[in-house]
Amino acid sequence: VQLQASGGGLVQAGGSLRLSCAASRRTSRNNGVAWFRQAPGKEREFVSGITWNSSNQYYRDSVKGRFTISRDNARDTVYLQMNNLNPEDTAVYYCAVARGGMVPSDPSDYRYWGQGTQVTVSS
Repeated sequence: VQLQASGGGLVQAGGSLRLSCAASRRTSRNNGVAWFRQAPGKEREFVSGITWNSSNQYYRDSVKGRFTISRDNARDTVYLQMNNLNPEDTAVYYCAVARGGMVPSDPSDYRYWGQGTQVTVSS
Protein backbone atom coordinates (compact mmCIF):
# COMPACT_ATOMS: atom_id res chain seq x y z
CA VAL A 1 0.00 0.00 0.00
CA GLN A 2 1.27 3.43 -0.93
CA LEU A 3 -0.07 6.51 0.80
CA GLN A 4 -0.04 9.94 -0.77
CA ALA A 5 -0.45 12.82 1.66
CA SER A 6 -1.31 16.26 0.34
CA GLY A 7 -2.86 19.56 1.32
CA GLY A 8 -0.14 21.10 3.42
CA GLY A 9 1.07 24.63 2.99
CA LEU A 10 1.74 27.98 4.57
CA VAL A 11 -1.13 29.64 6.42
CA GLN A 12 -1.53 32.44 8.90
CA ALA A 13 -2.59 31.80 12.47
CA GLY A 14 -6.32 31.27 12.61
CA GLY A 15 -6.43 29.86 9.12
CA SER A 16 -7.46 26.43 7.86
CA LEU A 17 -6.05 23.59 5.82
CA ARG A 18 -7.44 20.26 4.72
CA LEU A 19 -5.05 17.36 4.46
CA SER A 20 -5.80 14.32 2.33
CA CYS A 21 -4.31 10.85 2.47
CA ALA A 22 -5.01 8.68 -0.54
CA ALA A 23 -4.22 4.96 -0.47
CA SER A 24 -3.10 3.12 -3.57
CA ARG A 25 -5.45 0.22 -3.00
CA ARG A 26 -8.24 -1.03 -0.82
CA THR A 27 -6.17 -2.64 1.90
CA SER A 28 -6.71 0.36 4.16
CA ARG A 29 -10.48 -0.09 4.24
CA ASN A 30 -10.26 -2.62 7.08
CA ASN A 31 -7.63 -0.72 8.98
CA GLY A 32 -7.51 2.27 11.22
CA VAL A 33 -5.84 5.34 9.78
CA ALA A 34 -4.14 8.10 11.72
CA TRP A 35 -2.33 11.37 11.24
CA PHE A 36 0.93 12.00 13.04
CA ARG A 37 3.13 15.06 12.99
CA GLN A 38 6.74 15.78 13.65
CA ALA A 39 8.24 19.19 14.32
CA PRO A 40 11.99 19.83 14.05
CA GLY A 41 13.84 18.38 17.02
CA LYS A 42 10.74 16.67 18.39
CA GLU A 43 9.41 13.15 18.35
CA ARG A 44 6.64 12.10 16.04
CA GLU A 45 3.31 12.48 17.82
CA PHE A 46 -0.20 11.20 17.30
CA VAL A 47 -2.60 13.88 16.11
CA SER A 48 -5.82 12.11 15.19
CA GLY A 49 -7.07 8.70 14.18
CA ILE A 50 -10.19 7.08 12.80
CA THR A 51 -11.19 3.45 13.09
CA TRP A 52 -11.78 1.29 10.04
CA ASN A 53 -15.56 1.82 10.03
CA SER A 54 -15.45 5.46 11.18
CA SER A 55 -17.20 4.50 14.41
CA ASN A 56 -14.61 6.28 16.51
CA GLN A 57 -12.36 9.27 16.07
CA TYR A 58 -9.56 10.25 18.39
CA TYR A 59 -7.65 13.49 18.85
CA ARG A 60 -4.77 14.70 20.91
CA ASP A 61 -5.94 17.24 23.47
CA SER A 62 -4.30 20.23 21.80
CA VAL A 63 -6.30 19.82 18.57
CA LYS A 64 -9.68 18.85 19.98
CA GLY A 65 -12.38 21.17 18.74
CA ARG A 66 -10.14 22.44 15.91
CA PHE A 67 -9.34 19.35 13.84
CA THR A 68 -11.77 16.87 12.32
CA ILE A 69 -10.81 13.53 10.81
CA SER A 70 -12.98 11.68 8.33
CA ARG A 71 -12.64 8.95 5.76
CA ASP A 72 -14.22 8.01 2.47
CA ASN A 73 -13.62 4.31 1.97
CA ALA A 74 -15.12 4.41 -1.51
CA ARG A 75 -12.26 6.74 -2.44
CA ASP A 76 -9.69 5.11 -0.13
CA THR A 77 -9.02 8.54 1.28
CA VAL A 78 -8.77 9.97 4.77
CA TYR A 79 -9.05 13.68 5.46
CA LEU A 80 -7.93 15.94 8.26
CA GLN A 81 -9.69 19.27 8.40
CA MET A 82 -7.63 21.69 10.45
CA ASN A 83 -9.21 24.94 11.59
CA ASN A 84 -7.99 27.78 13.78
CA LEU A 85 -4.39 26.78 13.22
CA ASN A 86 -1.68 28.19 15.44
CA PRO A 87 2.13 28.25 15.13
CA GLU A 88 2.40 25.24 17.47
CA ASP A 89 0.74 23.16 14.75
CA THR A 90 3.72 23.69 12.44
CA ALA A 91 5.17 20.30 11.53
CA VAL A 92 5.41 17.67 8.84
CA TYR A 93 2.16 15.72 8.89
CA TYR A 94 2.16 12.01 8.08
CA CYS A 95 -0.72 9.66 7.49
CA ALA A 96 -0.38 6.03 8.46
CA VAL A 97 -2.35 2.81 8.19
CA ALA A 98 -2.58 0.77 11.36
CA ARG A 99 -1.95 -2.96 11.58
CA GLY A 100 -5.54 -3.47 12.72
CA GLY A 101 -8.88 -1.75 12.82
CA MET A 102 -8.07 0.50 15.77
CA VAL A 103 -5.84 3.56 15.96
CA PRO A 104 -3.23 3.32 18.73
CA SER A 105 -1.03 6.31 19.46
CA ASP A 106 2.27 4.44 19.14
CA PRO A 107 3.84 4.89 15.70
CA SER A 108 5.25 1.34 15.84
CA ASP A 109 1.68 0.01 15.55
CA TYR A 110 1.40 1.36 12.01
CA ARG A 111 2.32 -0.61 8.96
CA TYR A 112 2.28 1.90 6.12
CA TRP A 113 3.31 5.54 6.07
CA GLY A 114 2.84 8.39 3.65
CA GLN A 115 5.68 10.68 2.66
CA GLY A 116 4.54 13.62 4.77
CA THR A 117 3.23 17.06 3.95
CA GLN A 118 4.57 20.27 5.46
CA VAL A 119 2.23 22.51 7.43
CA THR A 120 3.59 25.90 8.41
CA VAL A 121 1.56 28.36 10.45
CA SER A 122 2.85 31.91 10.73
CA SER A 123 2.00 34.17 13.64
